[in-house]
Amino acid sequence: MADWAGMFRLETPILELVIRGVVVYLLLLLLIRVVGQREAGGLGITDVLIIVLLAQAVGGGLTGDSESITDAAVLVTTILLCSVVVDAAAYRLSWFSVLTKARPRVLIREGELNHRVLRREFMTIEEVRSQLRLHGIEDIREVRCAYLEPNGMISVPPARGDTQDTPPAPPRG
Repeated sequence: MADWAGMFRLETPILELVIRGVVVYLLLLLLIRVVGQREAGGLGITDVLIIVLLAQAVGGGLTGDSESITDAAVLVTTILLCSVVVDAAAYRLSWFSVLTKARPRVLIREGELNHRVLRREFMTIEEVRSQLRLHGIEDIREVRCAYLEPNGMISVPPARGDTQDTPPAPPRG
């Protein structure tokens, strides 16, 4: 007969689980910030971090081969609380926001590519051209300003005096 009570027994001390969750969360947050914003795709960095950590916590990976539901619940709660605390601190403290939240980076200014940003994000000129084509722009020199956004996408604000509210649809082909 299965030991149902064993499923809910705490196998690891609570303080150890909390410390593991906080340390792993902060370490991964730091590593993801260092890797670069382009890698996040359409998700925010913290979204990716939460998904990875929650999957790992529930799988028992942070606690070894633990099968305790209670251990997983403590880890999941710790990770989610870390996320809320980091977001709240970034909202209230601008210096902390600079450390934890990605900012848009100027990719093109007055038709000139920022090669430093390209190198930092390991982007090729052809990848930039591809993103610009989605905005209906064929020539980089036409772009007054373009940004690499925190979600990895390229945004191109309309030029001054341009009344177009939405970007053109991508060309059909």
